[in-house]
Amino acid sequence: MASGVSYREVFRVPEFRAMWLAELQSIGGDQLARVALSVLVFTDTGSAALTGLTYALTFVPSLLGGLFLTGLADRFPRRELIFCVDVLRGCLILLVAVPAMPFPVLCLLVGIVSLLQPVFKSAQLALLPEVLGKEKFATGMAIRSISIQSAQMAGFAGGGLLIALFNPYVVLLLDALTFFGSAVLIRTLLKPRPAADGTTGRKLGGSAREAWALLFNDRGMRALTLMLWLMALVAVYEGMAAPYAAAFGGGSVTVGLILAADPLGSVIGAFLFSKLVPESQRERWLGPLAVLAAVPVAICLLRPGLVASILLFVVAGGFGTVVVMQTTTSMTFRLPDARRGQAIGMSNSGLTTATGVSPLLAGVLSDQTSPTQAVGWFGLIGTLVAIPLAIGWQRASRSTPAEV
Repeated sequence: MASGVSYREVFRVPEFRAMWLAELQSIGGDQLARVALSVLVFTDTGSAALTGLTYALTFVPSLLGGLFLTGLADRFPRRELIFCVDVLRGCLILLVAVPAMPFPVLCLLVGIVSLLQPVFKSAQLALLPEVLGKEKFATGMAIRSISIQSAQMAGFAGGGLLIALFNPYVVLLLDALTFFGSAVLIRTLLKPRPAADGTTGRKLGGSAREAWALLFNDRGMRALTLMLWLMALVAVYEGMAAPYAAAFGGGSVTVGLILAADPLGSVIGAFLFSKLVPESQRERWLGPLAVLAAVPVAICLLRPGLVASILLFVVAGGFGTVVVMQTTTSMTFRLPDARRGQAIGMSNSGLTTATGVSPLLAGVLSDQTSPTQAVGWFGLIGTLVAIPLAIGWQRASRSTPAEV
């Protein structure tokens, strides 16, 4: 491998195997649930805007969780925090899976699950450098990206088939079971560690301001954060999958195929990037790759057919995942361990929130134009924003130290 560390060496770390397997099954379950919710709402309402709203509820509350709760990943032992969050999310999804649940209550439950996601993510990403060390971390991130996107691809495509065979409530029940399985793995196979931040008296608001300053006061970190968030514009087609499929006369299986396109591209992109690009050169590719991730989505303005659209989404997913993977890696070792959990959690919460808001806005635009046009406009905006960000990152990376 270009990084000098093989996948086999990383898998020899027992704790990484446990974290990898736990995340893999919960991610697959989440994608099943998103397909179920998208199909359920669009079938009942026929509105792209309401479908976008429901999809957004699986993301948008993450902003509040990222701002106010991710500090828990530094103040409490990370293994115990991950376990508790998984158990709680599993219980909430069990309630979502109850048939005839009132729609407002369903939205509230889904929103709480989304609120807890950044707590899980920040604790996990902050713990990973302790488990792998710096030498194996980049390869571990590549493995995570390939595996997670494979699970998403299977979850999206399988979700469409399961819904066609059964109903959305069965799919939601499977999602709940994956959370409980993840909790068991984390609790039994990870070693206990003390909290990274010993200042237990620190106020959450104060630690949030410090984490925000770490992300934006330094121009190199600021460029990384904004490129990470920009990828939400590229992924807008995921939240628009149901109306996009309907524009071509497709049903739940077509929705699953559109949603599977992004993970398929992500697997290919992460694998090739980790294999072919030397670790010393990866950061310099961030800017060009951010532009290349947005351009295929902008081509939707030309109204390509369904097959062509899926191929474009595969390409966009490949470049976009590489950008997310490398920005996260670069940020992790530029952050002090005592603030790493919250800072990484806030940056990822911004990405998650933007991923939810983008299809909501695109859904409103789609009701006035068409799904292909709405997705294409977001791709064009992403391209125009990516160009100055790429230039800014190239300048900042020349003078920004590799670690803080």
